[in-house]
Amino acid sequence: MLQLRPNCECCDVDLAPESREARICTFECTFCAACAKERFGGLCPNCGGELVRRPIRPAAALARWPASSERVRGAHAACA
Repeated sequence: MLQLRPNCECCDVDLAPESREARICTFECTFCAACAKERFGGLCPNCGGELVRRPIRPAAALARWPASSERVRGAHAACA
C-alpha cells in the first residue's frame, strides 16, 4: 500500500493525499509536479526511475488506511 507521503522531498511543499500535483517513483520517492518536471526532468534523482502522478486514495479508504505523516527530505544538489 502506498504511504502517500505528505511533502515534496525537494522543496518541502505540502502534498495532501488528494493532491494531483504529487509525483512518485516505484520506491515512493515523492516530489511535487514542479520539481519533478523542472528540476529532475521527470526522473527520480534517487533511483533514476520515472516520476508519475501519484494515485488518489478514495476518502473511505483513506479513513481506514491513512496517509503517512512522516515528512521526508532529500539532500539533492538541485534542491539547494
